[in-house]
Amino acid sequence: MSTVNTNTGSTTAINDLMSTMNAKPATAGGDSVQADTDKFMTLLVTQLKNQDPLNPLDNAQVTSQLAQLQTVTGVNKLNDTLNSLKASYQSSEAMQATNLIGHGVLVEGSNVTLSGSKAILGVELGSDADSVKIDIIDKTGKTVQSMDLGAQKAGVLPLAWNGVPDETKLDSDGKPITLADGNYTFQVTASRGGDKLSDARTLSFDSVASVTTNSTDGVKLNLPVKGVVTLADIKQVL
Repeated sequence: MSTVNTNTGSTTAINDLMSTMNAKPATAGGDSVQADTDKFMTLLVTQLKNQDPLNPLDNAQVTSQLAQLQTVTGVNKLNDTLNSLKASYQSSEAMQATNLIGHGVLVEGSNVTLSGSKAILGVELGSDADSVKIDIIDKTGKTVQSMDLGAQKAGVLPLAWNGVPDETKLDSDGKPITLADGNYTFQVTASRGGDKLSDARTLSFDSVASVTTNSTDGVKLNLPVKGVVTLADIKQVL
């Protein structure tokens, strides 16, 4: 005949444990860390109350359950912390972005606008180059000016263009006749050791008109020509 263990000390310990677990009612919201803890504890207490008296939970099993509780609680607290850090970062990023309103910037693109015989463009080199050349092309597809920049280090290189073509003509005062104001395109060719580099990119000049922020897309910059970009798309602020 089987004997049921009715050790008073064990029974008292389990009762004390259940009493401690039920000491405080749940008051936190349904999605809070405290609410998850309360749910877990309720399940554990129910398990203790309905355990098989012939095969009760031993200390190792209870410890394992509590360890799971600590893991769940820790993960939830970590998620809360990460969400808080994310909100703080987005707020800081938004403040940084608003300071760019009205500033000129360089973003990836191949368009350049000549106005008053002045224009700004740029190139981005992913690695050092022995030779960098820029060709400016008009709307007919003709290369109207070539710039030989020589050897350049990796990084962003802003450039000013005065609109003077390669086929320079002089006016009656002996001054160079510049190209007509308007939109042009340009391309960059970079090489090192005679090999063409694939990490050279053209950069267009634009300006930051406004900033848009929301919890889903984060911070966006609105540029008149390029459109909507992120802070990461800004290669240089001028």
